[in-house]
Amino acid sequence: MSRRCELTGVNRQIGHKVSHSNIKTKREFKPNLVDVTLSSDALGQSYKLRITAAALRSVDHRGGLDQFLLKADEAELSTRAVKIRRELKKKLGEAAAA
Repeated sequence: MSRRCELTGVNRQIGHKVSHSNIKTKREFKPNLVDVTLSSDALGQSYKLRITAAALRSVDHRGGLDQFLLKADEAELSTRAVKIRRELKKKLGEAAAA
């Protein structure tokens, strides 16, 4: 399982642990990933995603999963999230045409 947020694309970062004597040792900073179930109002389904806590706050701030995905760039989304986004656009496009 990868250490990458499915909605924002945030992954691990590499840095240094610096001791009191200024000796630098490699270390990694892992994102705060949580397993959540988010529901799509337009599609009427729930999706299990592995996202960061900050992304969860962003989803709440934007008004839900649907609004977050419509505003997000496809380049930073995971393949599963891109599929959900395309289904959502297709569903909303059909509703607008009818």
